[in-house]
Amino acid sequence: MAITASDVNKLRQQTGAGMMDCKNALVEANGDFEVAVDVLRKKGQKIAAKRGDNEAKEGLVLAQTSADGTIGVILTLNCETDFVAKNEGYVNFVQSIVDIALDKLPATGEELKALSYNERLTVEEKITEQVGVIGEKLDLSSYAVINAAKVVAYNHPGNQLATLVGLNSGSDVIAEAGRQVAMQIAAMNPIAIDKDGVDARTIEREIEVGKELAIQEGKPVEMAEKIAMGRLNKFFQENTLLSQAFVRDNKVTIEQFLNSTENGLTVTDFKRFSLS
Repeated sequence: MAITASDVNKLRQQTGAGMMDCKNALVEANGDFEVAVDVLRKKGQKIAAKRGDNEAKEGLVLAQTSADGTIGVILTLNCETDFVAKNEGYVNFVQSIVDIALDKLPATGEELKALSYNERLTVEEKITEQVGVIGEKLDLSSYAVINAAKVVAYNHPGNQLATLVGLNSGSDVIAEAGRQVAMQIAAMNPIAIDKDGVDARTIEREIEVGKELAIQEGKPVEMAEKIAMGRLNKFFQENTLLSQAFVRDNKVTIEQFLNSTENGLTVTDFKRFSLS
């Protein structure tokens, strides 16, 4: 059957594929739109397989909260080039996945991929389809969700870094404090909320390194462990969120800053995703 320019444009609007790709798909499908979409999807799958060994180090990181501010999601969709990452269509595509995540609240990235993107495709299948449209490897590499009395999102300019922070109070006065802490997390990259959240392996490694450094500095072996524990405490101060010096006022810790905002205010959870 004859393929019209209107048919090609309709398929292009539906899939985002190039004009010639849409025309060829319609020809192959004898004008059947559903079959043509599958043709384009298969093309995407072939490209995905072909580019499977390519590195996808660029992309976008986006964090967003629900209207009532009690739930937040954050995810990273990687691509191969900065050129694609800055494209408006790519930004909109990532935002559409964020919207689905915020609506359905899957617990994991795998659950997110299995959700319906539209009436035909899952999120994972849509990503594969977009590989064919864009011509680059795409990878939903990280995803997380936070539930708390108050969740605050921070997206760093350029969308290569984003954070979510959950707080134990939902009062109106804490929104700005939450934003400041979310920015602190972006800047200082803490490894845990407090020392109780640091895994045992990290603690053991810091103690061993501290002891070795003390011995190299000529300190007596019997004092090395005590010196190492002192260094461990400094490690906690510098690398756990509540103990870190507040970037905007280094005379106070984040814990003190939160308490000055509202007595007992603290962080219940946080996430930080970055491309670098």
